[in-house]
Amino acid sequence: MYSKGWIMMELTMNWITLRVRNLEASLDFYHRILGLPVERRFESRGKQIVMLGIEGQPKLELIEGSDPPVKPECGVSVGFEVASLDKAMAELAKEGIPVARGPIAPNPSLRFFYILDPDGFEVQLAEHM
Repeated sequence: MYSKGWIMMELTMNWITLRVRNLEASLDFYHRILGLPVERRFESRGKQIVMLGIEGQPKLELIEGSDPPVKPECGVSVGFEVASLDKAMAELAKEGIPVARGPIAPNPSLRFFYILDPDGFEVQLAEHM
C-alpha cells in the first residue's frame, strides 16, 4: 500500500489519451454528438492531435497516427456525467448510436449505460440522481 506522499498533494488530472484510427470520425463522435468542445487542434511529430473538453476540467486527447490503437477490450473506458440519461439515450438513438450495455442502476442514486466510440472504446454516460 502506498502512503500519501508529497506528490499526491500536487497531482491534477490533465488529460486522457486515446489513439484513434480516424481522427475525423472520432472528432465527429466526441465533439458533434457528445458535445465536447474542441480546445485546440495541432500536429506534433507528424501526428494530428485534438484536445477536447471544458475549460478547467481534464481533457480528452485524440491522437491519429500510424501506431496501432490500444485494443478496446483492454478495459479502457471514458465516462461522462449527463443531466438526463433518458434524454441522452433518445438523442443517441436519433444519431443511430445504439446502447452497447445498460442501462444499469447499481444503487438508487446512480444509473448509467455504455456506447461505443468509432474505435470500439466504451463510453459510459452516467446520471446521478
